[in-house]
Amino acid sequence: MKILVISRRTKVKNILLVLIMLIAVGLIATMFNYRSGGVFTKEKKLPIYCVDTKEKKVAISFDASWGANNTIKILDILDKYNVKATFFLVGRWSDEFPKETKEIYIRGHEIGNHSDTHPDMTTLSNDKIIKEISATDAKLMQLIGTDTKLFRFPSGSYNDKSVEAAESTNHYCVQWDVDSIDWKEQGAESEYIRVINKVKPGSIILFHNTAKYTPENLPKIIEELKSQGYEFVKISDLIYKDNYHIDYTGRQILNN
Repeated sequence: MKILVISRRTKVKNILLVLIMLIAVGLIATMFNYRSGGVFTKEKKLPIYCVDTKEKKVAISFDASWGANNTIKILDILDKYNVKATFFLVGRWSDEFPKETKEIYIRGHEIGNHSDTHPDMTTLSNDKIIKEISATDAKLMQLIGTDTKLFRFPSGSYNDKSVEAAESTNHYCVQWDVDSIDWKEQGAESEYIRVINKVKPGSIILFHNTAKYTPENLPKIIEELKSQGYEFVKISDLIYKDNYHIDYTGRQILNN
């Protein structure tokens, strides 16, 4: 009888050990696939953060949501260095600053869509997301005679639903992998170092048209990256238009 009790206890222990091991393996597999983008993870919809390329090409981008403080200064600097950038404009911004909007376009820079009123897209319905994007395109069409092909989420906030809605408007969703964080105005030197240390081939750099230190840093950043052999291009000239996939980090990779 004693032998039987021990045997049953042993079986229960063995079963519990097996269950614990299975749970542990499951947790490890989940963590691995979450970090590595493995096949067991539910595919998350991501915008383009950067491009996988061996060519030393990078794109400078500016978000214009409120204020026009440094817009013309920035345009003059870009002209001086013969650099073309991409400006993501909010529709209400182009309403308030039509002269600057036209100037960006006239000087040969690319204009992207940054929504009409700068809302949190994760809180909107599909219809409202589409209306935000189409409203800005309509305003730009009236102002400069062209719409946009690129879209950037306000405050970088998105989810699967908002990415799908934006893509349904035939826009490429584009974020950034190098953030100057210039809007925090933490100091010119720290912003400069942050950008230079993070840039790599295929990077998309984020600035804002109203940030205090950006006009001071922009020439130094352009000169330094040019000295390292980098070429500056518009985002549309950096990204792949088809036959690509986006990995779990947001890197756009050309399919073999």
